[in-house]
Amino acid sequence: MRGLKVLPSGRPGRGRLYVNLPDGRAVGWYDRQTNRISVLAEDHREAVLRVLQPFLTGAVSVGPPPVPTAADLRRLALPPDADLAPNRPGEALLGELEHGSAGARARHRIRQDLAAQQRMGDALDALEAHGWRVLHCVPLPGLGRIDHLLLGPAGVLCVRTVPGRHQRASVGDLLLAVGRAAPRPDPRWARRAAARAGLALATRVTPALALVDTARLEVAPTVRDLRILHPLTAAPDLTSAEPALDPPTVESLYHRARDARTWLPG
Repeated sequence: MRGLKVLPSGRPGRGRLYVNLPDGRAVGWYDRQTNRISVLAEDHREAVLRVLQPFLTGAVSVGPPPVPTAADLRRLALPPDADLAPNRPGEALLGELEHGSAGARARHRIRQDLAAQQRMGDALDALEAHGWRVLHCVPLPGLGRIDHLLLGPAGVLCVRTVPGRHQRASVGDLLLAVGRAAPRPDPRWARRAAARAGLALATRVTPALALVDTARLEVAPTVRDLRILHPLTAAPDLTSAEPALDPPTVESLYHRARDARTWLPG
């Protein structure tokens, strides 16, 4: 059938691909996470498969839409402008670069922060194949934004990402120093953000610092409550951690966390 259009939904490269008729009605979609094509009308089956063919990877199952789960119904009831799931790593920084009026030095710092968040975000997104869920750029009124919120079998982590700039980084109980720059209060911020996230989600949230592109990393022996992550080791470290949450609990927390209204002051 001519005129079918493929329209993406959600985060680029990760959300569903919808197949629509010229009048806007959907006749099917491809869920890239489950590798399944759902066909809404059998007489459009061959046309849907043909137009989706360039986007398919590996073995794909085809059939009618699955029966909605409770989580699906909650997601469908979520207003699009309240859904944080489509946020890309560094979403707010992309906006600052595109629409902000910062000077050259500030824009250079923003680009460094953005590159670090994108690299760490890509490493964390890879964990979704192991039962984890990830949200990026979660607004936290009064504290800014959580760079990455990680929910999975080992628990919930509130991740603050810091660019190492190929210099030595030193993590203390209260401050983080990178090279010769003035120490930053990132450890304290991560703890405060994790505490706020724990109240919002009604669960324990672990504060974490992600150090990207450091020449050498030193962590004070007194730092026991912060989880230290690195793009190359985050996946094996977290997937080998002792399970604390079952899959239904992870999904329930994820669907609560993706709703921007969850993070508004009570």
